[in-house]
Amino acid sequence: MNKLQDWPEPIVRVQSLSDSGIPLIPERYVKPLLQRPSVNPTTSNDVNIPVIDLARLYGDDHALRATILDQISIACREWGFFQVINHGVSPQLMDRAREVWRQFFHSPMEVKQAYANTPKTYEGYGSRLGVEKGAILDWSDYYFLHYLPLPLKDYNKWPAITADCRAVLDEYGKQLVELCGKLMKVLSINLGLGEEQLQNAFGGENIGACLRVNFYPKCPQPDLTLGLSSHSDPGGMTLLLPDSNVPGLQVRKDGNWITVKPVPHAFIVNIGDQIQVLSNATCKSVEHRVMVNSSDERLSLAFFYNPRSDIPIEPLKELVAPDRPPLYPAMTFDEYRLFIRMRGPCGKSQVESLKSPR
Repeated sequence: MNKLQDWPEPIVRVQSLSDSGIPLIPERYVKPLLQRPSVNPTTSNDVNIPVIDLARLYGDDHALRATILDQISIACREWGFFQVINHGVSPQLMDRAREVWRQFFHSPMEVKQAYANTPKTYEGYGSRLGVEKGAILDWSDYYFLHYLPLPLKDYNKWPAITADCRAVLDEYGKQLVELCGKLMKVLSINLGLGEEQLQNAFGGENIGACLRVNFYPKCPQPDLTLGLSSHSDPGGMTLLLPDSNVPGLQVRKDGNWITVKPVPHAFIVNIGDQIQVLSNATCKSVEHRVMVNSSDERLSLAFFYNPRSDIPIEPLKELVAPDRPPLYPAMTFDEYRLFIRMRGPCGKSQVESLKSPR
């Protein structure tokens, strides 16, 4: 078996397990004791990741703009996560995109199976990450598709369950690429660089963008499993459109897990490993995970904005000094993401394993 051509075992759809009414989850989904949500400490309900209003980011009030830049800078250094409101993406488009994907996951199985994926690219309908035989799995199904670069964009691999489905997804991708470009300028300025420098390090306009839609079915034993295991995102930046009604995302901070409380029509932004590398760890990618529950299904849209896949990513020379040597060797994103495609989510083990000894 070519290890990236085929799954090591027959694929079981988690949604089918949930719909079958089983009272106990199969052993394949039971996490080791120390990874279970009931074991790890959580914080009180009054803590949340920062919420930042972008309405005045490009206005004429320089003092307000400076305040927004500072808020984002602090969030990147202290949290690695923040929510943005008044970001310029149409709320109606956000709602429609979420509804289109909910319709897909509630389509007949034979419709969904027509889009079944393989580990070679992950594009399509899937139910596992990683190709290790016998691995403990997450309680979720997903759909993965490419937006950029354009040679990878294949509408035939996009679902067409409604007349407007592909048009909605296309417009959604265009608006999120634009928002990511704006945020990249902010991050670049906050690092003391020219506003285009971080984008140029990604490959300029020749970058990667993809979408993973996560579907977390109801789970009869949510205290024993996770919808998505703890990990940091391997790419550059992620914009998450969470479920509007059901919380589940948790962010790790100071040894505790904080349940994110989504703001209506906000995007949750998080820094990925590639920006941690480029910034020489000034900006941090942060571990996060997803909880499931027994009463409600949950759906989220994770949009990944990534560097061009074949250029070396390493700490920018402006952020390296004799007293702050480069922490990471050069590596292309293609080389880097092979790790998670082989092993699945593994905390921050990948980016931390690359650190140079000091």
